[in-house]
Amino acid sequence: MSVFAQQTPDSSMTDFTVEQVRFRSAGVILEGTLFKPNHIDVALVLVHGSGQETRMNDFASLLAKNGVAVLTYDKRGVGKSGGVYAGPEVGTNNIDAANLDLLALDASAATNELFLHLKNKQVQFGLMGCSQAAWIIPLAAGKNPKVKFITLFSGPVVTTLEQLRFQFYTQGNTKFWETHTEAEVREHIKNDPDKYQFSPTDPMEVLGKLMIPGLWIFGGRDIQAPVGLSIERINVLKAKGKPYQYELFPELGHNTAFSTSREPVDLAIHWIKSVGSSIKTKSAAN
Repeated sequence: MSVFAQQTPDSSMTDFTVEQVRFRSAGVILEGTLFKPNHIDVALVLVHGSGQETRMNDFASLLAKNGVAVLTYDKRGVGKSGGVYAGPEVGTNNIDAANLDLLALDASAATNELFLHLKNKQVQFGLMGCSQAAWIIPLAAGKNPKVKFITLFSGPVVTTLEQLRFQFYTQGNTKFWETHTEAEVREHIKNDPDKYQFSPTDPMEVLGKLMIPGLWIFGGRDIQAPVGLSIERINVLKAKGKPYQYELFPELGHNTAFSTSREPVDLAIHWIKSVGSSIKTKSAAN
């Protein structure tokens, strides 16, 4: 589930404007909100985690106050967006490859919509999300060349089936890491029989093809995403020359975006603005 709060945007703010938007994606109309700062350093689309999630206005407002133009939208089949929602609450497995690909099409369409609304086309565009978005965002980036960077909070870099094995193992136990080791987790993920029979989505496949900067922010006590294994795989990609980075906050859990510490969010904001400026400078030089 996403940890981003869903609040009504404060239109009285003077440092950014708010606009309601509608756009088409894969046969349906999605509705969202555009946050446009007076001075735009970088632009991004917020991508949902699992669950029936509407637009992430509270988090978008925070980003907009820091010079980030944001498009956030109601998830397919949720709120004012059309289409059919697929998720655990209604008995469907929402990490089926077909559903993830559909949600990636939505994120790509949202990127195109954001692009249309910004006068300065030299601004760098990216995608940011939490948890399940770690499978959706790479797929969307692979579909849309406008995406120049990706940022993931608590995003697994494992297959969807490996993710399920880990979650079934932890069973939501907040004290899991007090009684289990990383070695035990690796062994379980490797050998546990799958409860669902569908083709897994492996983010390594598309991440291995992308050549855009990526940042993953992890909590060391996460019981929803296998952080140790995810970091190992990011390091494999880095060794192959991929421009990927990660930051680990050992005492945090899955909710790295909105923990009691603002450090993860501040880190992400600093990183996307720095990356956006760097990409812009390189483009101008060429």
